[in-house]
Amino acid sequence: MDRMLVVVFDSENKAYEGEKALLQLDGEGSLSVNALAVLAKRADGTATILKSDDLGPLGTLLGTTFGAFIGILGGPVGAAIGAGAGLIAGSAADLGKLRLGSDFIEDVNTLLLPNRVAVVAEVDENWTTPVDTRMEAIGGTVIRRALSEVEQRIHDEHVAAMKADLAQMKAEHAKAQADRKAKIQAKIDQLETKLQAQLQKSKEKREALEREAKAKVEALEAKAAAMKGKAK
Repeated sequence: MDRMLVVVFDSENKAYEGEKALLQLDGEGSLSVNALAVLAKRADGTATILKSDDLGPLGTLLGTTFGAFIGILGGPVGAAIGAGAGLIAGSAADLGKLRLGSDFIEDVNTLLLPNRVAVVAEVDENWTTPVDTRMEAIGGTVIRRALSEVEQRIHDEHVAAMKADLAQMKAEHAKAQADRKAKIQAKIDQLETKLQAQLQKSKEKREALEREAKAKVEALEAKAAAMKGKAK
């Protein structure tokens, strides 16, 4: 299952131990780490990215979700840092890109208090015990959330609503008096432009998800081949 994983520690040293343990679990096949960063919340509430890892092709492809999440955790300053690190594609403040609920953001920010450090990762994880056991032993508190397809449902509803409005406007245009036709047509043109933009956005998102899925398969195949080679 594709998840966003946050493990909060009370020191940088423990956070780096947590990062090492997470990568060890990846090497053991307990999960797959697609993108990872170590983030510190400073005393003033701003965030600093201490380390980020581009783990193969997914590091770039997951920028929209992973980078935006990092940016939101740090607020405006964190967003700027995330962009500078190459982690953000698009607006970090766009919650719709996260495929995460706002309640998850609130839960993480409640846990990630000033002077604490977090390991943040996007992972494919089939069971939670390996991570929880390893991180608890180091002193980390784990919070996770499966990535959802809420954004696509919202998009579909938005498109359906615009199409309904467009049909209604065209019906009114057909019946309108000459002095009203131009005004209605202007609204029709404006709505059609918005609809096309929304459809294009959906197409780009779908293509990005397809590339992400392909990259994940390739990464998993490469990992399996490497493990097989070590076993010989």
